Amino acid sequence: MIWHDALHRLQNAGTPHALATVVGAAGSTPREPGAKMVITADEVHDTLGGGTFEFQVIDAARQALADHDTITRLEAFPLGGRSGQCCGGYVHVLIEIFAGAEMTVAVFGAGHVGQALVQLLAPLPWRVLWHDSRPESFPSDAAGQARLECRDSSDGAASVAALPPGSHALVMTHDHAEDRVLVDALLKRGDCASIGLIGSQSKWASFQRRLREAGHTQASLSQVRCPIGIAGAQGKRPYEIALAVSAELLTLKPSGERPDQRGIEPRVLRKVFDADRSPNSQLENRK
Repeated sequence: MIWHDALHRLQNAGTPHALATVVGAAGSTPREPGAKMVITADEVHDTLGGGTFEFQVIDAARQALADHDTITRLEAFPLGGRSGQCCGGYVHVLIEIFAGAEMTVAVFGAGHVGQALVQLLAPLPWRVLWHDSRPESFPSDAAGQARLECRDSSDGAASVAALPPGSHALVMTHDHAEDRVLVDALLKRGDCASIGLIGSQSKWASFQRRLREAGHTQASLSQVRCPIGIAGAQGKRPYEIALAVSAELLTLKPSGERPDQRGIEPRVLRKVFDADRSPNSQLENRK
């Protein structure tokens, strides 16, 4: 697959990946500046020219993906030295790491609030797993939304079991009995980042009684937020509720704190652009 097609597909799916770009070349090299390659944990799309050099780029990108290290890096490859290739040129490769979706939100229910919520979440870099036991409830344009996957939740327990660990789950189906089955299954998993249930305090009081009878402790039940939505929000229109829930999710997302120094370290850039050390200067000195 051509690199830009792969990049588009992976960005839309929210799949972690790396983009490697040749940004500088001197002497005899496999590819020209601007050549690109996309790398995932188990796929490679397009090429920087092949050989040991390319395998080293792939290894560096995959190590960063495995370490969840999203810092952009600039790698230097003296092909005759580091890569052991006879062409003897010198290549700089920029490796950009895309961590994929910032978080995964599992929405159970494609009713009025569910549809308004999924539309609001569309521009955010989050993966949304949208469930409903009535597949016909999903709007026709849902298939074209990036990072969105529509799933049949006729078997609620199985749908919950299929969620990735660390998902933020929101239960808002058309049926209270279905809601209770889902909350029960989500609590039994024990690895959700958060669990929210649409409804009133009286609904949650009724649910708690039934869930205690099913064996859940008060400590377990305290993980569930009901009603859902950021504190102080007013309004009962579907879009108003969806806005409140979206705002609440923003308070639950990872902080995204990063070290003061981000991107390529200054010392690396200084070394690259130091005229006395640049590959071009070295080649000029050999003439």
